[in-house]
Amino acid sequence: MASSSCGKQTRYHGIRCRGGKWVSEIREPRKTRRIWLGTYPTPEMAASAYDVAALALKGGDAVLNFPSSIALYPVPASRSPEDIRSAAAAAAAAVSAGLQSNEEANNSLEFKESPKKQEDDMTTMMNSTSLASSVGMDEEELFGMPNLLAEMAEGMLLSPPRPPDYPESGNSDGESGLWSF
Repeated sequence: MASSSCGKQTRYHGIRCRGGKWVSEIREPRKTRRIWLGTYPTPEMAASAYDVAALALKGGDAVLNFPSSIALYPVPASRSPEDIRSAAAAAAAAVSAGLQSNEEANNSLEFKESPKKQEDDMTTMMNSTSLASSVGMDEEELFGMPNLLAEMAEGMLLSPPRPPDYPESGNSDGESGLWSF
């Protein structure tokens, strides 16, 4: 999800889209002031900036976008807005470098993958799914499909499509339908 388009709401905390870019800010605990964390080209960069600030301000009680990356985040020198902002920018830069290296690796391997490799990847993904279910991992993040569960639930609320020749109410041949008592 490294696009900079703002078509849908984001699934990350503390960020929003403004003018085709992603902005990040956080409210200081028990205060009305906000700390501006910056503007970034991708939602992942903005979300990691928020994570660094949330850890600095809220500690272990912080709700994070990427909880598995805690060890990789820089720690601000103090709780001042300037130090938090600079640590957040460093985290976003690290995410940017990681996204670029992943994109380059994907582009170089795109044409070299064999059907056997694709089958192995599918097996790994299926094993990850069962592991994710047993450990409690987020399948939406694992498969890179934000709002997967919400969209599935929304699909369950829709009525099934009717054939074009389906009568609107009851049966046209005079029989009572299953639910017409």
